[in-house]
Amino acid sequence: MEMALAPETLARWQFGITTVYHFLFVPLTISLSALTAMLQTAWVRTGKEKYLRATKFWGKLFLINIAMGVVTGIVQEFQFGMNWSDYSRFVGDIFGAPLAFEALIAFFFESTFIGLWIFGWDKLPKRIHLACIWMVSIGTILSAFFILAANSWMQHPVGYKINGERGRAELTDFWLVLTQNTALAQAFHTLSAAFLTGGAFMVGIAAFHLLRKRHIREMRTSLRLGLVTVAIGGLLTAISGDTLGKIMYEQQPMKMASAEALWDGEAPAPFSVFAYGDVEKGHNTVALEIPGLLSFLAHNDFSSFVPGINDVNKAEQEKYGPGDYRPNIPVAYWGFRWMIGFGMTSLAIGLLGLWLTRRKFLLPRVHRTGEDEVPHLVLFHKPLGARLSKWYWRLAVWTLAFPLIANSWGWIFTEMGRQPWVVYGLFQTRDAVSPGVSQGEVLTSMIVFTSLYAILAVIEVKLLVKYVKAGPPELTEADLNPPTKIGGDSRDADKPMAFSY
Repeated sequence: MEMALAPETLARWQFGITTVYHFLFVPLTISLSALTAMLQTAWVRTGKEKYLRATKFWGKLFLINIAMGVVTGIVQEFQFGMNWSDYSRFVGDIFGAPLAFEALIAFFFESTFIGLWIFGWDKLPKRIHLACIWMVSIGTILSAFFILAANSWMQHPVGYKINGERGRAELTDFWLVLTQNTALAQAFHTLSAAFLTGGAFMVGIAAFHLLRKRHIREMRTSLRLGLVTVAIGGLLTAISGDTLGKIMYEQQPMKMASAEALWDGEAPAPFSVFAYGDVEKGHNTVALEIPGLLSFLAHNDFSSFVPGINDVNKAEQEKYGPGDYRPNIPVAYWGFRWMIGFGMTSLAIGLLGLWLTRRKFLLPRVHRTGEDEVPHLVLFHKPLGARLSKWYWRLAVWTLAFPLIANSWGWIFTEMGRQPWVVYGLFQTRDAVSPGVSQGEVLTSMIVFTSLYAILAVIEVKLLVKYVKAGPPELTEADLNPPTKIGGDSRDADKPMAFSY
C-alpha cells in the first residue's frame, strides 16, 4: 500500500492518465484537419454543395477536438515542472529544444491559420481560405513531429554530452535529435495511425447517418473518403510498425523481449500468440507460438538469434549496476497485442468496406430526376445491398473507437516498456521525480486533474453527439458566394475586381 501511494508511483499515474487522455484528441486533430482540407479542395474545384456541407460538418468536429487537445496538452507539459523537476533539470537543455520549436513554430503557425479559417469564410476568397486549412494541417503535422522527436530522444538519446559539473545532459547536435532513425520511424508510425484513426472516425459517423437514411449525398462522399483513408493509413501503420519494431529490437531489446514474453534468447525465436507464466521465476508455463517468426520480425531472418528478458536483464546489470531492469511484463506483453489487435481490426473493416463498395453492395445511390437529387429515395445496386450495407454500417459505428484504443495501448506499451528508464540507458524514472513534492500534493493534483478531465470528457462527448446528430448544416447565401477579394462579401461578386480567385 505504501509503495502504491509513493510520490513516484502517483506521479507516474498522473502523467499516464493525462497523456493517454490527451492523445485521444491528437490523432483526430491531425487527420481531421487534412480530411477537412481535402473536402474543401473538392468544393473549390467542383463547386458542388455536398462538398461544402461536408467540409463544414467535419470542420466543426475537428475544431471541437483541437480545442480539447490544446487544453489537455497544456496541463501535460506543466507536469514536467510540477512532478518531474529533476527530469527537467537533467534533460531540459535537450528535451526543451524540440518542445520550444513545437510551440514557437508549429503551434503559433497552426493557431494563426486556424483563426483565419474559422473567421474567414465570408472575408477571404475561396482559394486563400482553402490555403488556411491546409496550413493548419501542415501545422498539426509539424507539431506532432517535434513532440515525437523529443519522445524519441527519451527512447534513444543521441546528440548530447553529459556535463559532470552541472549534472545534466547538454545538446550537441539538434539536427541529429530531429533526424535520427527512431524519430523518423516513430513519426511515420504515429502519423499513419492518426490517419487510420481519422478515417475510422469518418466511416463510423457516416455509417451512423446512412443507417438512418439521412444526409445521403454528404455521407456517401464521407464514407468513400473515410474508407480509402482507413485502408491507406492502416497499411502504412503496419509497414511503419514493422520498421519501428526492427529499430526497437536494436535499441531497446528489453522492451521487445517483454512484448513477446521471450524469457531466454533463442535462434530461431518464435512469435508468441498467447503466453502465461511466472514473472518472478522468469519462464512461461503456457505458450502458443509461431516458430521463427519473431526472428524474421526482428532481423528479416527466420533463423537469427533474439535475446530474451533474462539475457538482457543480466547484460544491463553488468553495464549499469545491480538492479532489476525488467518492465511490467504483463503490461508490455498485452499492451503490444491490444495495440496490434485493435489497429489491424480497423484496417480489416476498412478493406471490407472498400470491397463491398467496389462490388456495389455498400453505397446507396440517390435517385435522380433530371438534374435534381432526391436523397430520401435510396436504392441499392444489388439485391443483397440493403442487408449487407446495414450490417456493415452497424459494425462500422461500433468499431469507430478501435483505433483510439489501439493508439492508447500503443503509447502505454511505448512508455511502460522502457521502464525503469525515463531516458533509456541514461536516467531512471525513480531519479526524475520532484524531490520537494509530497505524497499528499501529488495525490491531490492527480485527483483534481483526473476529475477535471472527467468533466471535459462529458463535455466533449456531448458536443460531439450533438453536432454528429445534427449532421451537415444548411448553407447560406454567403456560403455559396464567398468574396472575391480579401475583406469583401458575396455582393462583391458582381463588381469588377483587381484581385479575384
